[in-house]
Amino acid sequence: MVRRRRWAPQGGIALNGPDHPLPDLSVLLAAIEASSEAILITSAELDHPGPYIEYANPAFTRMTGYEPGEVLQRTPRMLQGPRTERGVLDRMRATLVRGETYQGEALNYRKDGTTYMVEWLIAPVRDAGGRITRWISAQRDITERRASEDRQDLLVRELHHRVRNTLATVQAVLNASLRSSVSMAEFSRSFGGRLDSLAKTHAMITEDRTQVVSFEDLLRAELHDMPGHARIALQGPPALLPSELAVPVGMALHELTANALRHGALGHADGRLEVRWSLEGEGADRTLRWTWNEHDGPPIPLPTREGFGIGLLKQLLSYQAHGTVDVAFDPDGLRVTVAMPLSDVA
Repeated sequence: MVRRRRWAPQGGIALNGPDHPLPDLSVLLAAIEASSEAILITSAELDHPGPYIEYANPAFTRMTGYEPGEVLQRTPRMLQGPRTERGVLDRMRATLVRGETYQGEALNYRKDGTTYMVEWLIAPVRDAGGRITRWISAQRDITERRASEDRQDLLVRELHHRVRNTLATVQAVLNASLRSSVSMAEFSRSFGGRLDSLAKTHAMITEDRTQVVSFEDLLRAELHDMPGHARIALQGPPALLPSELAVPVGMALHELTANALRHGALGHADGRLEVRWSLEGEGADRTLRWTWNEHDGPPIPLPTREGFGIGLLKQLLSYQAHGTVDVAFDPDGLRVTVAMPLSDVA
């Protein structure tokens, strides 16, 4: 979590005393008027309809949009609204009833109806006999700070989630590489290629501030070094994948590309590859549907059982990307059709 810088609460403010004479009031007023913090002075009563605002400095006007004449003799409750957290207000009241200084944060409303996060420091003003006569509230707008903290917290949660998914993906490709390799040299080649693909996907994720990757960019990253670019056709609208989808999809595209190069259309002089995709639905029902279709490659015998490549493909796309996968061994070449929900993409 992000550590927030806080004001240090102090005790109540005494009006005057023999040991603490006040400076000239005009000096105090000039300091308050020049302060970048919003300052409110209110009456002492806490029960509705009080307390009443007796003074508001220029910084308060800049923060809320209210001129002093619009708030004098009104209650600070005018700044609260339906989204102001009741629990915060209850804790504030309980602290002030005890005559203590209160520090906290809440959602307030400006004159134009927009919201802002405010940090309060509310201290009692006491007379020489210790009786509370007023409250002084120093306030600052922390909307941008809170938004920055929330973004950082979200990034930490996303990173934690992505690391877990990445470890699951590495485990899956490691097991697939071990099962399919007949020698250490073959294992090193296949596992190394899969790790390189994973690294490329993560590089694309971290380059984007919103942590999303274009589906087309994933395709081009895998197919960039393939021979016969004229035999590769890519067609579809812009489609963004969040990190939790980009990792398994990137690995699946790597498996399809490697298979097409070793056994399919990309390894044959006359072979062609078409990848087409579309976006369907709206909002939570939004789906990316894509088809990997190989043509004019070497004949593909119908497998008698599900091989390690198809099993890995389904594990990546079905279990990690929550998609549906249909694999067809057409006479013309391999055809894989995938539909994946995109409900997590803004």
